[in-house]
Amino acid sequence: MKRTEFEKLAAEGFERLPAWVREKIKNVALLVEDEPSDEDREMQGLSDDETLLGLYKGIPLTERGENYGVGATMPDTITLYQFPIEDAAEEDKKDVRDVIAETIWHEFAHHFGMDEGEVQARERQREGL
Repeated sequence: MKRTEFEKLAAEGFERLPAWVREKIKNVALLVEDEPSDEDREMQGLSDDETLLGLYKGIPLTERGENYGVGATMPDTITLYQFPIEDAAEEDKKDVRDVIAETIWHEFAHHFGMDEGEVQARERQREGL
């Protein structure tokens, strides 16, 4: 899939978040890269056979103090990794749109202050498991 098409699907995936969630998102850039960098893979403790679909970097809303945003403040980032997302969609026999939307939901949950265990528990609830 061409990058421009994937980016369009990413924008659509963001729009699939509930309106009340989108309204609370502040100072976050949604990025697309082919794959996680070696540095990000190392930071996340990934083995050679593991990858990431997305990655949140920043200061979660729950940790932003009263001085957040005073002066120049770089935005948090959520990076979607196109090739791993496409591979996961194919492997799981899912529409790539759904994998993108699920990844966006997952990473924004981190933006709202959930750790990985909490995010996974919420995902199980959403899937009815």
